[in-house]
Amino acid sequence: MHNILVLNGPNLNLLGKREPGIYGSLTLEEINGQLRLEAENLGLSISFMQSNHEGELVTAIQKAEEEGITGVIFNAGAYTHTSVALRDAIAGVKTPVIEVHLSNPHAREEFRHVSYISPVCIGTICGFGRESYSLALTHFSKTSAESGK
Repeated sequence: MHNILVLNGPNLNLLGKREPGIYGSLTLEEINGQLRLEAENLGLSISFMQSNHEGELVTAIQKAEEEGITGVIFNAGAYTHTSVALRDAIAGVKTPVIEVHLSNPHAREEFRHVSYISPVCIGTICGFGRESYSLALTHFSKTSAESGK
């Protein structure tokens, strides 16, 4: 069985309140609740973590494999565009990471067009709101089914 970690970075704890025109009106708790149900229906185990602190996110990525995590769905928030430390953490582990974003960073301010983590992730899904997470979850369920695990 795949064990998926949904990892959320800075300010995502403010979902539902912060710029709902960009990020939607669902709270992070509501998104996590929907993902929990989807994971259950797909036969996946899922856990969640959100932090506003870069080092905590780095540690979560580094410990993923030893904690039995087989895939990470990661919305690094603003750290996407600034963090070499997160890029290096992802590059330094075997656990596959999918980068997700609620909005489409390429349709926003120019500084959001560059992702430091995209080159070391297995894929990027952006611009589909909450569904970005679901698409990543579906990918991991398919890779689980294909591997017979």
